[in-house]
Amino acid sequence: MGSEEGESSCASPWLKISEEVDPAAASAVLRLVDQMGASTAVPPKWDARGTYDPFFRNFITILHIRPGRIYISVHAKPPICNAYGTLHGGSVGTLSEILSTACARTVVAEDKELFLGEISISYMSATPVNEEVLANASIVKSGRNLTVVAAEFKLKKSGNMAYSTRATFYNMPLSSL
Repeated sequence: MGSEEGESSCASPWLKISEEVDPAAASAVLRLVDQMGASTAVPPKWDARGTYDPFFRNFITILHIRPGRIYISVHAKPPICNAYGTLHGGSVGTLSEILSTACARTVVAEDKELFLGEISISYMSATPVNEEVLANASIVKSGRNLTVVAAEFKLKKSGNMAYSTRATFYNMPLSSL
């Protein structure tokens, strides 16, 4: 990966390794980071702020949508999977944020801005690469200032629960007291 033994392609010019760290240990860590794909360059098309939504939408198919509910299918393709051959945890987080925001938007007026205040994700089962996951999001509570969305991600083949999420949105602007 790197041009010299022990050098990592993910190591930038500003990376300084402390003299207190064993060089062999530092080299091993950098090799691990390379193996996990962290040194893979982000294509220029996607290397900009705010572009993750269109990228992730490539893996989503909307199956059903109505006020307060969204049902989608997610295809776990290699670009959103990790080196272990499963859907990356960060991808799950991003997909759940996109799904929860879309679900909240079905009941929150367009003139109100949504602020994601909290999101929790329970990882119960890995999704193998090239598998399909069915996700169902629904509104738990929606009021003037707050919207809560729950989502479940299940493996299509087995029906087993893979991930469970809950997101809390603040509907802006908040009323003044």
